[in-house]
Amino acid sequence: MGQQVTVIEKPTSRSGVVRYEINRVLTGMGHESYSGAPDAGSVRPPDVLARRLFGRGGIKTVHINGSVITIELAETGTEGIQQIIEGLYTYYLPGVLPPTDEELLGPPAE
Repeated sequence: MGQQVTVIEKPTSRSGVVRYEINRVLTGMGHESYSGAPDAGSVRPPDVLARRLFGRGGIKTVHINGSVITIELAETGTEGIQQIIEGLYTYYLPGVLPPTDEELLGPPAE
C-alpha cells in the first residue's frame, strides 16, 4: 500500500556526490541538510528518508531541496539508495500484514 516514488539518478561533477530527482516534493520551498540520522521522533518525510539513508551506511551527508536529493558518499557505491528512496511511501510490503482495527484503535473504552 502506498505509492512508489519515481527516482532518476544523476551524476554530478563532484566525485563521491550523486543526485536523485523524484516525482514528490519533500521539503516544499525549503531545504534540509543532514550530517547524521535525525532523531527517531522526527516523522516528516525528509527526516524519515534521511534516517533510512544513514541506516544503509556509507553516507556522509544528505541534502534535500524540494524534489532533489543530493548525497555525499562516505566510501561505498550507490547500491540500494534508489530502492530506499522509491520505497519512502510504501507502507505494507509483501509478507507484512497490515494492522488490525483493534491494533490501531486499542481496547474499547469502558
